This record gives sequence, structure tokens and C-alpha cells, in this order.
Amino acid sequence: MRARILALITLSLLNLFSVAAGLAVAKLTPDRHLSPQPPTVAERDSVRTASPLAAASGGREPAAAALAARLNGLLTGDTGGRTNAVVIDALTRRTLFQQRGDQPATPASTTKLATSVAALAALGPDHRIATRVVQGSGSAIVLVGGGDPTLTARPAQAGAAHPPYASLADLAAQTAKALKAAGVKRTRVDYDVSAYAGPRTAYGWKDNYLPDGELAPVSALTVDEGRVSPDDPSVNSRVDDPPAAATEQFAKLLTHEGIAARAGRRTTAPQDAARLGQVQSPTLAALIEHLLTESDNDVAEAVARQVAIGKGAPASFAGAAQAVTGVLASLGVGQGIAVNDGSGLSALNRITPAALARVVSLAASDQHPELRAAITGMPVAGFSGTLQNRYATSESVAGAGLVRAKTGTLAGVSTLAGLAYDADGRLLAFAFMAGDGKSAVDPHKLDELAAAVASCGCR
Repeated sequence: MRARILALITLSLLNLFSVAAGLAVAKLTPDRHLSPQPPTVAERDSVRTASPLAAASGGREPAAAALAARLNGLLTGDTGGRTNAVVIDALTRRTLFQQRGDQPATPASTTKLATSVAALAALGPDHRIATRVVQGSGSAIVLVGGGDPTLTARPAQAGAAHPPYASLADLAAQTAKALKAAGVKRTRVDYDVSAYAGPRTAYGWKDNYLPDGELAPVSALTVDEGRVSPDDPSVNSRVDDPPAAATEQFAKLLTHEGIAARAGRRTTAPQDAARLGQVQSPTLAALIEHLLTESDNDVAEAVARQVAIGKGAPASFAGAAQAVTGVLASLGVGQGIAVNDGSGLSALNRITPAALARVVSLAASDQHPELRAAITGMPVAGFSGTLQNRYATSESVAGAGLVRAKTGTLAGVSTLAGLAYDADGRLLAFAFMAGDGKSAVDPHKLDELAAAVASCGCR
């Protein structure tokens, strides 16, 4: 069966390359050294296509009536629950199909598309998040969190499927060197998490999210996303107090570097405090590729707060939501988006399918190359991230390798939003949002809809 699927994918890709012949080529899959995607994508390089809008303008726009006939056939009965749906032309943003396309629905993790596009637009793809150590009062030093959840205490791993994360051990080595130069042999490590404000959980989150390890309590200082066992991916448990745990780890690393250190208390570092060391996160583009591919809730919340900080808003859930929607409004795609968090865990978020499709088409536009990571980060159907094990049935295989989309799943809700080239080489943006939060939803029904878009030669 797998061989048959790969053969179909190969034929589909050959058809796509024929349509794109003579057009400028730009790889949508990220470069290997920057890509946080699984090795399967890097090995296959399955999506090397024409520039999104070049290909979109190269093929003919599908006939709306023909596309509707195909999609309505799949939506008849709507056995997976109430589905809101929209398909638009990525170039013109003309609506080609809609079923309650302007009605808000629970977006789940497709919220991360709105967060990502807003962050890239507000901060730029090269933005990095710094973690610093500065001189404190007396002999104390202060570990200052900037909001980088990928800060790690683990040793660098050769062949890792992500760019190098900021190293807590490297920060300890820098700090120890500076302290030794000043003749300091013993210190207390205080910590500063004042970069963030407000509660650690968002409005609309379920009580089980933190105990179940969906993410750590949101904090400006977290090491290894607050995981209790970062070396064991099967263990989701998170620490109760990420800043305190990070400070304990840093004090131990500093002691290992020859400075007797103990963890201290929460404080606020003086603005003009001398810096003893600093490490930086991967670029925002790399963080966004990762958070979209793997649907990483911790990174999504951190990125949303970076938007708030960049816009001078409080770095809280409310401030981040206001900043994200404000940036999207300035880009002309804010209508129909109301959120309480950056990850989509809030069951009270509301976004219309039309809004999601507009956000995706904006990110694909040649007029906004700074947004490209929002496209390259979306999983490839049948190959990467949250879509790696989907698009393997006879009803959905036509979309394998040709659909890039962000998934979303909450209890009784399933969503899918992304891009697909149709059979004529026209780039289309879509959003399918199923479920009312009460009954089970089959996400594979949404895969079938996206596959129908990708295989449509709708004339």
C-alpha cells in the first residue's frame, strides 16, 4: 500500500512540475540546516515548487460551480459534525467555495497560523529571544528570562532536526568566566521573569492542560519547556514552577564551572545592571517552522508574547491577543479573528474559515516574503509533523505531498487550514472547521476535502 501511495505522489509531483515549468523556482521546504522538520521531509524534499503566486497566476482559476459540486458531495450528511468551510484563490482571494465560511468556529491549533503571521510581520524572521545573566545586588547575580521556551540544559545533539537551541550550560560558562575575572568564587542566583505579566494560564483553558503536560505554566524563564524528563519524549509531565526549576539547574551548572552557587529568589534586575552572559534562541522563522510543524503550544505562547513586547503591550495573554489581532488588522486580514491565547488551546477562541484562508494566502504572497516561514512550517500531507501519518487512504491520498496545512484538534473539534495546488496548477487556500465541541469528529474527513481541492481539475 505504501509503495502505491508513493507512486501516486510521484506522479502528482511530476504533473505539478510540468505546470510550473519555466517559472521561477523557490523551495518551500526550509533549508536543511534551518529546518526543524522531521528527517523524512529533508530526505525527500517533497515540496520543491514554483513561487506560490507565480504558480497561482500560471494555472487557471477553477470553476466555482465545479469545485462546489465536488466538495458538496463530500459534505453531504456531514457525519463528522457541523463543518464550516471555505476555499479561496490564493492570488485574488476570491471565494470559490464556502459553507458558513463567515461564521466563527473554534479554531483549535489553527490559531497558531494567526499567531505566526502576526509575529513574522511585527518582528521579522530574524528576531531572536535573549536570555541574560546580569549583576545583582551585593554578590548575587540575576538570571533574566526573555521568554525563550527552547532554552535547554541538554547537551548539543549531532544531527538534531532543529537549529541549535540556546544553551543554559553555555550561559553558565560565560557567567563563570566573568565572575572569575572579577575574583568572585561564590554567588546566589536570583531570577527575573518580569518580561511577562498576568496569569500563567489563559481564559478558556481546561484544568487538565497543565497536569497532562499539554504545555508548561507560561513564564518568561523556562528550560526545556519545563519538562520533567526532557530526554524521554514519552513523558509529558512539566514542573510546577518553571523559573525556580531553571534557576536550580543554572546554579548547578555554575557550580560545575567552579563558582559555588545556590538558587535564590525572584527579583527584578536593575535596568543598567552589568551583563555577565547572554544566549539567544534560534531565529523567529525557525521557531515558527517548528511550532507549526509540531504544533508546539509552549513556543506558540512565547511567540505571541513576543508580539506584545514588540508592540509595547503587556506581555500577558490579553496583551498578546490584542497585539496579534492588531497586527493582523493592519495587514488587512484581522476581520473574523478573536482569540484568548497564541496556541489555540482555549476552547473560547473564535475564527472564521474565511479569516484563516486569508491569513494563509497573505503568507503565501510574493509581496510578503517575511512571512514565508508560516508556509514552510505547515506540515506536508503524508510526510511531516502532524500530517505525517495522514493522507494514506484511497479517499485522501491524492493530497499527499501536494497539501500543506495546519491541523487543529480539541475535544469535539477538528480543523485544517492551508494551501494546495489544484490539477491545473492554481494555488488555492482553504480552511475546514468541523465539530461543535460536543461530539466526536473524524479529522480524516477534512483530509478528504483538502485532497479533493488538490486533485480538482474543476472546469
